[in-house]
Amino acid sequence: MKKCNLKYILVEKQQINKFKSSYETLLNYDTFTVEHNDIVLFRLHWKNVEVSLMLNERKEKYEKEKMTNSTSSENSNEEKSEEHMDARLKHCLAYVLHTSGTTGKPKIVRVPHACIVPNIQHFRVLFEITQDDVLFLASPLTFDPSVVEIFVALSSGASLLIVPTSVKVIPSKLAAVLFSHHRVTVLQATPTLLRRFGSQLIKSTVLSTSTSLRVLALGGEAFPSLTVLKSWRGVGNKTQIFNIYGITEVSSWATFYRIPEKTLNSTLKCELPVQLGFPLLGTVVEVRDTDGFAIQEGDGQVFLGGRNRVCFLDDEVTVPLGTMRATGDFVTVKDGEIFFLGRKDSQIKRHGKRLNIELVQQVAEGLQEVESCAVTWYNQEKLILFMVSKNDLVKDYIFEELQKHLPSHAIPDELVLIDSLPFTSHGKIDVSELNKIYLNYINLKSECKLNGKEELWEKLQHLWKSILSLSEDPLRIPDESLFLNSGGDSLKSIRLLNEIEKLVGTSVPGLLEIILNSSILEIYNHIVQTVFPDEDLTFSKNYATKRKFSDINQETSGKSLHQNSVMPLNCDKKINAFIALSRGGQILSVNTTRPLTKLGHCPSACSSDLISQTNTQNVESLNPPALSGKSKDPSCVAEFFSEEGTPVIEAEKMELCVRWMSDTGKCVDASPLVVIPAVDKSSATVYIGSHSHRMMAVDLYSGKVKWEQILGDRVESSACVSKCGNFIVVGCYNGLVYVLKSSSGEKYWTFTTEDAVKSSATMDPTTGLLYIGSHDQHAYALDIYKKKCVWKLKCGATVFSSPCLSLTPHHLYFATLGGLLLAVNPATGNRIWKHSCGKPLFSSPRCCLQYICIGCVDGNLLCFTHFGEQVWQFCTSEPIFSSPCTSASEQEIFFGSHDCFIYCCNTKGHLQWKFETTSRVYSTPFNFHNYNRSDEMLLAAASTDGKLWILESKSGQLQSVYRLPGEVFSSPVVWESMLIIGCRNNYVYCLDLLGGNQK
Repeated sequence: MKKCNLKYILVEKQQINKFKSSYETLLNYDTFTVEHNDIVLFRLHWKNVEVSLMLNERKEKYEKEKMTNSTSSENSNEEKSEEHMDARLKHCLAYVLHTSGTTGKPKIVRVPHACIVPNIQHFRVLFEITQDDVLFLASPLTFDPSVVEIFVALSSGASLLIVPTSVKVIPSKLAAVLFSHHRVTVLQATPTLLRRFGSQLIKSTVLSTSTSLRVLALGGEAFPSLTVLKSWRGVGNKTQIFNIYGITEVSSWATFYRIPEKTLNSTLKCELPVQLGFPLLGTVVEVRDTDGFAIQEGDGQVFLGGRNRVCFLDDEVTVPLGTMRATGDFVTVKDGEIFFLGRKDSQIKRHGKRLNIELVQQVAEGLQEVESCAVTWYNQEKLILFMVSKNDLVKDYIFEELQKHLPSHAIPDELVLIDSLPFTSHGKIDVSELNKIYLNYINLKSECKLNGKEELWEKLQHLWKSILSLSEDPLRIPDESLFLNSGGDSLKSIRLLNEIEKLVGTSVPGLLEIILNSSILEIYNHIVQTVFPDEDLTFSKNYATKRKFSDINQETSGKSLHQNSVMPLNCDKKINAFIALSRGGQILSVNTTRPLTKLGHCPSACSSDLISQTNTQNVESLNPPALSGKSKDPSCVAEFFSEEGTPVIEAEKMELCVRWMSDTGKCVDASPLVVIPAVDKSSATVYIGSHSHRMMAVDLYSGKVKWEQILGDRVESSACVSKCGNFIVVGCYNGLVYVLKSSSGEKYWTFTTEDAVKSSATMDPTTGLLYIGSHDQHAYALDIYKKKCVWKLKCGATVFSSPCLSLTPHHLYFATLGGLLLAVNPATGNRIWKHSCGKPLFSSPRCCLQYICIGCVDGNLLCFTHFGEQVWQFCTSEPIFSSPCTSASEQEIFFGSHDCFIYCCNTKGHLQWKFETTSRVYSTPFNFHNYNRSDEMLLAAASTDGKLWILESKSGQLQSVYRLPGEVFSSPVVWESMLIIGCRNNYVYCLDLLGGNQK
């Protein structure tokens, strides 16, 4: 309004108070008596004091204001101690959003108008926005910078450009839309979003001499180094570049710093980072040491706030004005200037020394050959550098360059070439996606190579037809065929990319854009350049020092265990009677008087207390009030293959309601172990670990945490209970197998393997021995009472899944990522037989009647006799990571697939029914009795999109569906009317199953 020299304005009567409060510091006004249709006319008189005085960038001015604010704050602290901001007040809140959780625990943030408006007012003046400007809405509406982008534009009369996601994902198209078609003048973005354009496109278009871009404001991540920034600018570029910094908890931005033109034009190399700069309007910035005291020099953590720069987090209703929030960002203060060091979670310890992984990224990005890059601390074990290169490069050359600029403990373990950096919806680097890329990269390296270019052309044609559903077409695909014109779309193009890279055994940089824009012949030629180069560029050299975990060197001990039990009589004073439930409907009943027939009988375990199927007895349930209701998805149906072959659709009959939820601190991929003491059922306990390194014991009925133990690394392994019931056993990413006291979590013993342990242990009820696999390619038999390894078997490849024990015959089964299924003598560790399945086995084997079943990455469920003969295989259309689960009679086998279906087969391998979910099924189903109708069997399963599915076991008909607020890779366990499962939103959930043909 000021820049337009606005003289008059019409305001609705109901908005008058809001108008006055918003602009009282900027202008005086007269109110005319002329009114029409509840509208009042104001004549404006602008005050002489310009807002820009508050935005002075001089350091002396900043320091003086900071001192004044600090003194004023101290003097008035006592007077204002009673002043609060109240979320319940009418018109207090502007919007509500969630933090993404990329920099810590996700939070609900409720933002008052008084907190965000100063940002909008300041940026309008700082960026000198006029009605001629075009601002790009780079942020999604779930990311608070979008609010600034929208209202800076709208309140200034400027244009706001909104671009479809399909354009955003292709940098070359996005650049053309922004800077050629619509001439964007102001861009607020994350550095990752800018890097996706690539240095060549940035220099030639975004920051060129003739660019339309007046203002570039980078925030949300660490600012690029000045060296890199200067390399991005074209000669004569005049774009103003700002470093902006803030956190969602004090929405949205807190500081700004404009890079001086002199610095940008300087030819001198500058290694110094860019400072955070000065507080935005109404913002207070403090740096505090580890004791919480404000400092003027040295290192500390940033705290942000201000009298009205206050938001409500999670359940907060009132917050004192001037509240300061910790950011988790560490900085150093030099001569009054604040420089970003990194986030707390970016500081790692490697080879005994502290390392900030963002330093590695900055150095790598400064190399001339590097387009963009990212660094991850994979599984807190390996430092991986992901790189988008400008041209073909040799890995050894990159490592040589890094060694010139980095200390030895900062040199990455591996370099992975990628097409482009993956980013979240908020425009930040997607670390979880990078970890998936690396996992695929590892698996692909072990794949067989193609025989030649001719085979590549044939298989590319086959993939093309398969993904575009042209499999029945016998004709050769024309050389000039375009993927998008042949029925492809963005999702299918990603699938084709994944299938091609799986086929050739390596990543193919630049392939996605080629698929989207070029012919099949051009796609083929692009692949050939990568797969059949003149020089072999495979990336296998490892620069990391291999750590030594264990001095155990025997492969098998050769000793036979003939004793009935390895438990000493003095084991923790007593042997408990209990029932333990784990994923897949597995039950262990020890020293209980409960009839086994009521729990379900397992012929292969007829001489023991190992039961394969759970049954919930009619015991009184607490059934507390529900915290949330059920979720319906009418599009999901089951196909029941009766004699007539007619699919049947049935409505939902049950309701799932959250009973309790417990925060573990990070993702929960492990599955729960539920232990019910025979003496006191009400003291039943859920044991589960998470990526936060925590192992927790939670009361089954109340959700109260009984104890938690911090282990040395992430926990993906599911817990196993000892024969005496006094211990639980769990594997860890740090290569250790932990034995903890079940009553307190106290560490009783740790056993060391040579690599991560993601396998879950299995207990032999006849001897008390525990069996477990490791990524070190070995299987182990452990006597936890004597604290020793009984035998160790080399399996030839990583053992990811959990072993399976058959008591009749007494066999132990292990599966490897090398595709081997091994039958082992549990007493000696000697191999009985092995079968090569040809593809990795992530699924755990499962015994049923006279058979052993397992899922394979090639999409087949395989069935063998206990003597190693393959009986049948059942084929799905996608990989099987889910482990099989059997019915009480062991006549049916249930499992999930990445093709989004849950399957039921009989023991002859014939399909009984299949049910289509809304996402991949990674977890293992759980078969159980309906607590409200004991003659009805139900099946619980989870899809990776967070949905829990309750199906009728015989027909596959949907009974209920419920969606958790995060991805699910954990498997459900059911006891009575309670379902327990972990979720990637950091919580373990217990849900009540209500209704369902209740009698």
